[in-house]
Amino acid sequence: MSMASAMEESLRADRANLYYVHDPMCSWCFAFEPVWESVCARLPASVEAVRILGGLAPDTDQPMAASMQSRIQQIWHTIEIAVPGTSFNFDFWRVATPRRATFPACRAVIAVARHAPELETEMIRLIQNAYYREARNPSDQQTLINLADSLGLDRQQFAADLDSRETVAELNHQIAFSRQLGVETFPSLVFHNSALGCRLLDIDYQNAEFLLQQIIHLSEASHDYTGSNR
Repeated sequence: MSMASAMEESLRADRANLYYVHDPMCSWCFAFEPVWESVCARLPASVEAVRILGGLAPDTDQPMAASMQSRIQQIWHTIEIAVPGTSFNFDFWRVATPRRATFPACRAVIAVARHAPELETEMIRLIQNAYYREARNPSDQQTLINLADSLGLDRQQFAADLDSRETVAELNHQIAFSRQLGVETFPSLVFHNSALGCRLLDIDYQNAEFLLQQIIHLSEASHDYTGSNR
């Protein structure tokens, strides 16, 4: 079963899923990653965490407009204040040629997961480190190939997979699935089970416990709902 089919099947399955809709080049997702990892480590056994690529910005060869560069830099400053411990390397805006294109990085995650699913999370981490800490541009194919190579993956195979029809189709499917979940911004967390349907969670960028309490509450409410309908 493909990843896309598995996601669709999970909506019908009699179990709870916690969908994390993100983009590896979303700066707020980067800030949220430590809390997300903490949530995953402490999830109830009855809840399965599933990453979904929402796709922030499609492919383009055009340099990013100066106004957009200024806006994103301001977001980085805002995040550094709002989420203590999160820092960015602003040299990126001086040494790189920014483009408003995150789909290549999303496809890179899919390409890695296809051959080595155990490396998916590590590839996301490498993309974020390259972008936010090393002033390297994950919109560039060569950057992504070099990151995959550092994971021990075959460069030629990865380069072919990066823009393959199957990879493009999978990203399109995940984006469509995120819309089906009702997600409009990244990062987003959606709790789903057959009893309650989809419930969008409130996010706290510093407090995993806040999220876990929502998940536990929904899980308990699901049991109550199921029991009352027997």
